[in-house]
Amino acid sequence: MKIKADYANAPQWKELTIKSRLPEQLQCLDELAHNMWWAWNYQARNLFKSLDEKLYEEVGHNPVLLLERLGYDRKEAVVKDKALMKKVKDVYASFRAYMDEKPDSKRPSVAYFSMEYGLNQVLKIYSGGLGMLAGDYLKEASDSNVDLCAVGFLYRYGYFTQTLSMDGQQIAQYDAQNFNSLPIERVLDENGSQVVVDVPYMNYQVHALVWCANVGRIKLYLLDTDNEMNSEYDKPITHSLYGGDWENRLKQEILLGIGGILTLKKLGIEKQVYHCNEGHAALCNLQRLCDYIDSGLNFNQSLELVRASSLYTVHTPVPAGHDYFDEALFGKYMGGYPAKLGISWDEFIGMGRQNPDDHGERFCMSIFACNTCQEVNGVSKLHGWVSQKMFAPIWNGYYPEENHVGYVTNGVHFPTWTATEWRKLYDKFFDPNFMHDQSNENIWHAIYDVADEEIWKTRLTLKKKLVDYIREKFTQTWLRNQGDPARVMSLLERINPNALMIGFCRRFATYKRAHLLFTDLDRLNKIVNDPEHPVLFFFSAKAHPADGAGQGLIKKIYEISQRPEFLGKIIFLEDYDMQLARRLVSGVDIWMNTPTRPLEASGTSGEKAEMNGVVNLSVLDGWWVEGYRKDAGWALPEERTYENQAYQDRLDAATIYSLLESEIIPLYYAKNKKGYSENWIKVIKNSIATIAPHYTMKRQLDDYYDKFYIREAERSALLKANDNRLAKEIAQWKETVVERWDSIHVVSKETSVLDNGGETGVNYTMRYVIDEQGLDDAVGLELVVLKPETDPSDRKIYGVHEFKMVGHEGNHYTFELNVEPDEAGSFRSCVRMFPKNDKLPHRQDFCYVKWLD
Repeated sequence: MKIKADYANAPQWKELTIKSRLPEQLQCLDELAHNMWWAWNYQARNLFKSLDEKLYEEVGHNPVLLLERLGYDRKEAVVKDKALMKKVKDVYASFRAYMDEKPDSKRPSVAYFSMEYGLNQVLKIYSGGLGMLAGDYLKEASDSNVDLCAVGFLYRYGYFTQTLSMDGQQIAQYDAQNFNSLPIERVLDENGSQVVVDVPYMNYQVHALVWCANVGRIKLYLLDTDNEMNSEYDKPITHSLYGGDWENRLKQEILLGIGGILTLKKLGIEKQVYHCNEGHAALCNLQRLCDYIDSGLNFNQSLELVRASSLYTVHTPVPAGHDYFDEALFGKYMGGYPAKLGISWDEFIGMGRQNPDDHGERFCMSIFACNTCQEVNGVSKLHGWVSQKMFAPIWNGYYPEENHVGYVTNGVHFPTWTATEWRKLYDKFFDPNFMHDQSNENIWHAIYDVADEEIWKTRLTLKKKLVDYIREKFTQTWLRNQGDPARVMSLLERINPNALMIGFCRRFATYKRAHLLFTDLDRLNKIVNDPEHPVLFFFSAKAHPADGAGQGLIKKIYEISQRPEFLGKIIFLEDYDMQLARRLVSGVDIWMNTPTRPLEASGTSGEKAEMNGVVNLSVLDGWWVEGYRKDAGWALPEERTYENQAYQDRLDAATIYSLLESEIIPLYYAKNKKGYSENWIKVIKNSIATIAPHYTMKRQLDDYYDKFYIREAERSALLKANDNRLAKEIAQWKETVVERWDSIHVVSKETSVLDNGGETGVNYTMRYVIDEQGLDDAVGLELVVLKPETDPSDRKIYGVHEFKMVGHEGNHYTFELNVEPDEAGSFRSCVRMFPKNDKLPHRQDFCYVKWLD
């Protein structure tokens, strides 16, 4: 027998977690570390930093990892340090006082669904603006003490870490997150086992572990499919944000929507309002429909209840930015749902089509959301109008300005994005009730009472902190990736904290037009190299790994920044994350934004800058249309001059150069004997006093309650009362109207003014007799007047005048309208008939229209 050279079986590794033990006196720190309240309370962050400043930096400001690696000797030393223990007790007392407040029961409860959340750079479950907004929303929900919970994903790899090669090519690196070292907790069942949610996919189930991130008083439930219960095809569902092909995207959206509702059900959580933050979460309404049908209701009754309690927020201003799925792929995973709903496949997939009967049209999650949510909103006033136009084809018979799509302009979480230096200054000068009344502009006007020297000192401190941060964080990276050490050190030396600093930092999609500044390099060269008036530009951004154009833009800017005349004057900072963003929005002097009109839905980075005395220079698009105030920033016009985008780009670039040369730079450098420009300080004060108070997340949250949540919760409660009586009545009424709609007809009419025209100042009576086919006053009539010469890109309606029902005989209802033209000209007019029921929330809830001859 030949003896084998080696013989061993494969090890069956088991995950083993060894927790670092804390002395009893420091047990409270573990609770603090596992609640992200510390992310927006600088006293808590300072406490963790004081435990071991060097280690705190090494672990990337992660308190959980800090406590895990903190040596036991150091822990014992902390216990013996009376001053430090007092800080521990004081911070924990503040935390407990905050946490022990009961939720505000006067406001409706909300379940919030989003694909990403930007809470802190430690927890990498975000990529860009959508995540920043969602994270800020949860923090403010906590501060405002509302009854809200949220659902998202715990990504194994999250969004990528960015480095640049020596030639400026973006390198995306996906680093696995160690869940046991993050500020999250396993959600446990009554047996002490981690909760698992079984989510149906075709003819099998995907099993998602449930974790929880404590965001102050708010619970964020995170689903995780990277576990041994799933196949190799399904583990990656939660591997990376927006990763994989379209099939994986669909699997993610099934998990977020359907899996999210199943998670809440398993945890015994039911809310009054269900908020879809983008169309990714739209399938939550599908699962809710199934649940109502399982309880004994039919499809139409269930849809009344789901719609009444659902809100869809759209963040994307162009149709191409929404998720569309081919029918074959959609049917592969969703083919079993029509039977559960009691409708046909064509009816089901038609709920996600602009034209339900178009069998070649793909299924769109956003359209499904519009059809299953009572309310829809954009994220700025301008974006609300853009969204009205974008979604108008869903509701044929109404013009964009008539549909129900509303808006809530985005804001930012004040405590998260305001630098500690400004927080202390505001605490010193503002009303003590400021944090509870952040939208009160009168309180912010106290900034005018702050001495100019103190404003300037605060700004200089933050400018220096930014430069120090860049030198500390980027030196080693640049030496490693950019080759020539002498060149790197020269770059670092040239970063002048006293220069006028301008930041352009955001996701690098091409519509953001980061290239605009480089349209005329000779002119730019003169601007940045004026020895008396130095100017620095900071660029930072990530481009999606699949966005070749965005990556090309990064490469181009990097190459320009390495040219001798721009070295140290134009600086690209890689791996843009929340930590770098906080430094930039507080450290630069001007925040620049140059989107292609009107493709900036809202934008929030400029709002963060506002809180820190940083002034905006932006195209009047997104939030800046509402935010801009004269003498408090600079604006490029909202209107396009050229349809040709290349021409428009050149004009906008020239406008920016001119503003810098003739206004901004001279103003900044018109310094007095004390070393600052008094007029620049005036701009800062105007900006803080008149703009900042209107763009906090508290104002945004209050708007959602006032505009949507309260109204939906009240109507939903009415529909549900008495065993869903009103929901059943409305569903039955709609079914009856649908059956008879095509039979409703005009018996007689008197419309001479429509047929022959008229004169101003003369009163005309229009009269219709309508056979309502036994519906009993279930229709309304209105005269719709258009002005043909109106710009088709603008609002078209000139006037809408509703007829009055003046009597009826049997099924024949008489409608009259008195009109007196007050303007001469050419008009287009037609009479519109619509179903009328005061129990409907708006016309698009039952969008039947018949135009009468």
